[in-house]
Parts: sequence; C-alpha cells; structure tokens
Amino acid sequence: MTFLLDEIALATARLAEAGVPSPRTDAEEIAAHVHGVRRSELHTVADADFDALFWEGVARREAREPLQHITGRAYFRYLSLEVGPGVFVPRPETEVMTGWAIERLHEMDVAAPVVVDLGTGSGAIALSIAQEVALATVHAVEVDPDAYRWAKRNILEQGQGRVHLHPEDLADALPELDGQVDLVVSNPPYIPPGAIPRDPEVRDYDPYRALYGSGDDGLDEVRAVERTARRLLRPGGFVAVEHADEQGTPVFLIFSEENGWRDVRNRQDLTRRDRFVTARFGQE
Repeated sequence: MTFLLDEIALATARLAEAGVPSPRTDAEEIAAHVHGVRRSELHTVADADFDALFWEGVARREAREPLQHITGRAYFRYLSLEVGPGVFVPRPETEVMTGWAIERLHEMDVAAPVVVDLGTGSGAIALSIAQEVALATVHAVEVDPDAYRWAKRNILEQGQGRVHLHPEDLADALPELDGQVDLVVSNPPYIPPGAIPRDPEVRDYDPYRALYGSGDDGLDEVRAVERTARRLLRPGGFVAVEHADEQGTPVFLIFSEENGWRDVRNRQDLTRRDRFVTARFGQE
C-alpha cells in the first residue's frame, strides 16, 4: 500500500466520524483532485509526490463544505460542470426529472424540439438535454447574477451552440417564444420560509435564493412556472417541475384541468419519494 492510500484510509475515518454520507468516496475524490489523477489511478501516486493539500481538502469536507466546492466540479448525468459558491449544486434527484424530459423529447414527432429550462442554475438540466437530444434548441433562464455567471461558464464550455442563456426572471421570461415551446422544465426554489434543510451542505452553502420559495408554502415560484409554461407551450407540449417530497399534492393541484393541463402526474425519485410533477398542455 502506498503512503497516499494510507492517508486516504485515515481521512475516510475522519470523514465518517464527522457524519459525511460517503466518506471513502469523498476522500478519494479529494485525493484525485489534489494529485491530478483519476480515482482509479490513486495507487500510482508515488510517496514522494504526496501533496499535503489533501489534508486541507479533508478538513474542509470534515466541516461539511460540499465536495463539489472543494474540487470545483459537479457530475450530473454525463456532464462534469464547474460549480462553487453562489450556485446550487445539482443533485441526483434532478437527474431523474431530466431523464424523464429527455425521454419525452425522444418520443415527440418533432425534428428539432424547443426546450426552456426555467431557473437553470449551473446549467445542468439545459446542457444535459442539449447533449442527449441531438437537434434540440434549449433556452436557459437565470435571473440571479452569481448563478448566471456559473451557467455562462458551463454553457460556453459545453453548450455546443444550442443552449442560449437569458438573464430573465422565470415569471415573465421569453415572451417571444409564446406558444412555440415543446417542453418546459424547472427546478425552482420551493423550500418554505422558516424550514431548515437537514443537510449542512445545503443549509450552509447552497444559495438562499435557489432554495427558499416565496409564499407561506414556498410554492409561489412553482405557481410562476405553471403560468409561464402555460404561456410558452404549444398545444401538446409538456412541463416538468421539481418539488420537495412532501409537496406532491399541492404541486399536483397547481396544474389544474381548468387551466388546460392534462395527464398531470406526480413522479418519484430514486428513493421512491414524490419528486416532480409532469403535465401535458392543451390537448384532450
């Protein structure tokens, strides 16, 4: 065993004691980042090349700073995205909703679908759709200046010229596309004011504006997504919007039949909890 692998074992124990959910993986990710190798190559790092910055990264993770802030990267579906302070770190739950959206786009009888991502954050959803739906044009909307800068960086790097970033509010975005959009997707803020997220990585590091929704129930931004999607979508277009696991029923009710929504469904994440609502607009 090499010196680095010994240090990773010690770091794993420290992170486990601090309550980090995946201590071995995180220790290895930090080591790989610091030493400029892949996790599968950690055993190749010579003892003489050990970098003490590894322990600085471990201390930050021990204090529950997100791993993605330490390495500067977040992995989402098939993407590696730049992230850091000021932008929401994309989560696996959102990958499930994004996968649903990609499947719907593949099923559509539309050669070059038009997609809108409301509140794009790092650009994770928009870039995944552009990468996995070859002829899609994606409009990513982000009003927060800090998040916008991260999205711009990622879109310039990986957008393939088919992701267009707009510094607009999701409530009144893109009027020039009214009635022309095939799919609207959104992971808006939805935590009710006063609620405290369990995970310190979320509570202490994700930006407040990306987490907390407006209104007593935190769902005013979801209501704004519903109104915007209703305006943007063509007849037969789809919407998908993420919510907290206990908000399935109230979000379902926002997409009412009276407003033209059909096939409204609550869908589950990988832990079988209600996580996002989908609906089709304006066709019987």
